[in-house]
Amino acid sequence: MPVITSWTQGAWIALDILLVALLIYQVLMMIRGTRAAPMLVGLVVVAIIFYLARIGELTTLNWVVSHVLPYLVFALIVVFQSEIRHVLADLGRRFTFLRGSSSDSDSYDDIVLAANLFSQHQTGALIVIEREIGLRTHIESGVPLDARLSYDLLATIFRPSAPLHDGAVIVQKDRIAAAACFLPLSMNPLLSTQLGTRHRAGIGITEETDAIAVICSEETGAISLAIGGKIERDLTVEQLRERLGSELRRYLAPVTLPTPITLGDDESDALLDSPLSDPATRKSESAAESEPQP
Repeated sequence: MPVITSWTQGAWIALDILLVALLIYQVLMMIRGTRAAPMLVGLVVVAIIFYLARIGELTTLNWVVSHVLPYLVFALIVVFQSEIRHVLADLGRRFTFLRGSSSDSDSYDDIVLAANLFSQHQTGALIVIEREIGLRTHIESGVPLDARLSYDLLATIFRPSAPLHDGAVIVQKDRIAAAACFLPLSMNPLLSTQLGTRHRAGIGITEETDAIAVICSEETGAISLAIGGKIERDLTVEQLRERLGSELRRYLAPVTLPTPITLGDDESDALLDSPLSDPATRKSESAAESEPQP
């Protein structure tokens, strides 16, 4: 055991122990609630078996261990590739100084307005905002658009009768890069069983990248926001605006939101004016209204 000869050496040893403890703590916190946690427990059990084979008289098992151990490192990289990528990406985000760049100064008011529309009509939608980590792999899985971000385009894409309404829309700066994109589903066992595929996809992309996912429920019309593998549910439009402004490190000027649709005598007129209503339905209803009553 090394002998501490000076307070300087003791300080370095204490710092060494502190950094190792902090590293272990951060790794455990990152894998908590993910599929890597039970896999890590299984890995510890296998390590104990290997250790017993080394110190015991298990000749055959010791031979197997001595030949398999050199390849174990590569097997661990393959098994934990998703978790390793997540840890390295999170570490890079902690030490990067790229936040607050010009990409964060783009306006996303159209996303807030579209989320308000989807919430009123209970239209399912999933909008992913790219930040520092690129989403090229997921963009290539969908239909490329490279169109300017706008409220009208989002309403058109997520119209239930539109061919691109299934899947996610990925936003890069002030442009919609692609629609109908496939995203990885979160395997977090701690998530509520009430969350469907759309919500799990929104959480999954934020687990692997630093992207922001805006999710609108088709069943309830509730607006959710997924960041860093965590989801905030049942947000109001103003809360969504504030959270986007906070995450993008900028101020979002308030805009006038559309008046919520109220059911009454003018219900048909409100539905006809909605960008989410089907054109054929609008045409048939207009024709029915124009026909004289017998």
